[in-house]
Amino acid sequence: MTASELRKKYLEFFKSKGHAIIPSASLVPENDPTTLFTGSGMQPMIPYLMGEKHPLGTRIADSQKSFRSGDIEEVGDNRHTTFFEMLGNWSLGDYFKKEQTGWMFEFLTKEIGLDPEKIYVTVFRGDESLKIPRDNESVVYWQKLFKSIKVEALAVDNAEIGGMQNGRIFFYPVEKNWWSRAGVPNNMPLGEPGGPDSEMFWDFGAELKIHENSIWRNKPCHVNCDCGRFLEIGNNVFMQYIKTQAGFEILKQQNVDFGGGLERILVAINGNPDMFLTDIFAKAKAEIEKLSEKKYEDNKEAFRVILDHLRAATFLIADGAYPSNKDQGYFVRRLIRRAVRFAHKLGIEENFCSDIAKIYIEYYKEAYPDLLQKSEKIFEELRKEEEKFRKTLEKGLLKINRFKIDDIVVRTSIGEVELIPGDNNTIADKLFELYSSHGFPLELAIEELNNKNIVVSDETIHVFNEKLKQHQELSRTASAGMFKGGLADHSEKITQLHTATHLMLAGLRKILGENVHQKGSNITQERIRFDFSFSDKMTDEQKKAVEEYVNLAINSKADVVMEEMTLDEAREKGAEGAFENKYGERVKVYSIAGFSNEICGGPHVQNTGDIKGVFKIKKEESSSAGVRRIKAVVE
Repeated sequence: MTASELRKKYLEFFKSKGHAIIPSASLVPENDPTTLFTGSGMQPMIPYLMGEKHPLGTRIADSQKSFRSGDIEEVGDNRHTTFFEMLGNWSLGDYFKKEQTGWMFEFLTKEIGLDPEKIYVTVFRGDESLKIPRDNESVVYWQKLFKSIKVEALAVDNAEIGGMQNGRIFFYPVEKNWWSRAGVPNNMPLGEPGGPDSEMFWDFGAELKIHENSIWRNKPCHVNCDCGRFLEIGNNVFMQYIKTQAGFEILKQQNVDFGGGLERILVAINGNPDMFLTDIFAKAKAEIEKLSEKKYEDNKEAFRVILDHLRAATFLIADGAYPSNKDQGYFVRRLIRRAVRFAHKLGIEENFCSDIAKIYIEYYKEAYPDLLQKSEKIFEELRKEEEKFRKTLEKGLLKINRFKIDDIVVRTSIGEVELIPGDNNTIADKLFELYSSHGFPLELAIEELNNKNIVVSDETIHVFNEKLKQHQELSRTASAGMFKGGLADHSEKITQLHTATHLMLAGLRKILGENVHQKGSNITQERIRFDFSFSDKMTDEQKKAVEEYVNLAINSKADVVMEEMTLDEAREKGAEGAFENKYGERVKVYSIAGFSNEICGGPHVQNTGDIKGVFKIKKEESSSAGVRRIKAVVE
């Protein structure tokens, strides 16, 4: 089965069960300025899972583009990718466990023909300290489903200690089978919803002997041991509790949130755990083999990195994330440069990224036609970044050729190389400077130094890696602090600033012209950062006029009115909506009489008078070609 066939079967199946099919949201979150990327199918649905009414009803399904930057360094094995599609269906206070388990069993075993003998299920063990019972209800439903096709489904506990024990259904603790935005129950703030989940795993077979790898050899094999034999293919989240002062209570609107990796389900269908052997990557893989004159089977890590990273970069650029040194662009740059670095390993010395992107665009053009529409921009950004990085490699080689042995190493009496701890002239410092300042890869540097008879010791590499870990940790900490939240962050200040952003866009369009549209935004508790289409630097008079427009709206204490309507009706009423492709046939339009009229799905104040303070533009600068950036506050 191809990925296109699987996607179509899934959406048609849930449409037959009364679900409205919505298009994928952008990888760069739309009207969700508090997070970098759309990292799951659930993310764009958070406000509706929290109780907000969805324009299309209580049953929703889609295939959502997703990107997880934290997986970049993991790519290289047979199952990690940074970009993936998440098949999803949601019940917003409608059906619950019985229907969801039944439909998933029907879809997996009948619609796409997976062998039920190879499907295993996990459920929530319960937690006495939190007074949350084990999820026996889901067990009963799963057992009936397996029994209907004469498959024994024994439910067992403590598989982490006792192994499989001939079980089909396994109990696991909160760390494995509980979902909330904040993670495990103890981390959940008051008012936070969450609940048990029931995950489905595919067994590739004990005969693969993957579990006999050295680190797993003396450990019990079970579905959650991560040895490689089992692969999670879907997760049913049953959001049925809310955290209160008195503990966990039953949530008034009980929801279902299902997410299943399209690529993961596909490898189960194909019976091969290597995700890169699906039809998704076939033509791109053949092109890399042609360019490198090397085979995938002999160079799996390099091929997998290139295949994944250039697919992800293609989709991210199409959604407006261009290579740069900050925010989403930082990760796009990393993806492209890492792909080029591994291509260098394969002997590919000419620009090739656009050639691979062209293959992906052709492959995905029916499911994601915007890739074709934006193909020239995708090729342009890939070409520019690849050329820039190849020049970086050249500069790095020149710097290495200037290295002096006496500057970077000392030799012992027996001729071994030792690191001078703490000395800024050590090879570790120099190599890290090359990496952090110029993006020059460690392995290429080592290769060049070896050619100069300069030995890079294991201790040197260890110090380099420690520096790298610290660098990455700082980056992750900064990102976590800056981009935590998402649409679910309905805090008072974020809500005020979000509404002020709408007013600012309306003011910009009034002062600068109707060709101004939103190109991106980021909101923290302290400030608004907003990108918009405009070529010229704003004058002081223009900035002042926008400030006056927003403050007039705030002081007018105008009501913020939300109406649901079709997309065509919204257009007829002149609603602004740079991201309107996200919302499907029906949309929400937020209007502030005399000031703003915009399609949106984010949090808003009820009255502009609820925006406490004075709006000020602190800075206006260029963001990229034809795009300006404003940093503003309400204080």
